[in-house]
Amino acid sequence: MAHTKAKGTTKLGRDSTSKRLGIKLSAGQIAHPGNIIIRQRGTKFVPGTGVKIGNDYTIFAILKGKVTFEKKKLPQFTGKLKDKSIVSVKPI
Repeated sequence: MAHTKAKGTTKLGRDSTSKRLGIKLSAGQIAHPGNIIIRQRGTKFVPGTGVKIGNDYTIFAILKGKVTFEKKKLPQFTGKLKDKSIVSVKPI
């Protein structure tokens, strides 16, 4: 015989840890090779010169320089143009 009569259980008591996404270095800051500039899901920001993109869409510097951001209309896979932010590292 159970000693607790009517006790509900919760199935919603779990939460995942935050992934700390976002911009890590802003425009004008100095980036060294290997520095992470942006952590993102998908390609909201696309890589320009002086940066590369990782398997998890992380954009990181490959040379020392200043971080710059610019907006450009880039074609999607459907041929439609969409505004994208291009991240670059200009050597100093």
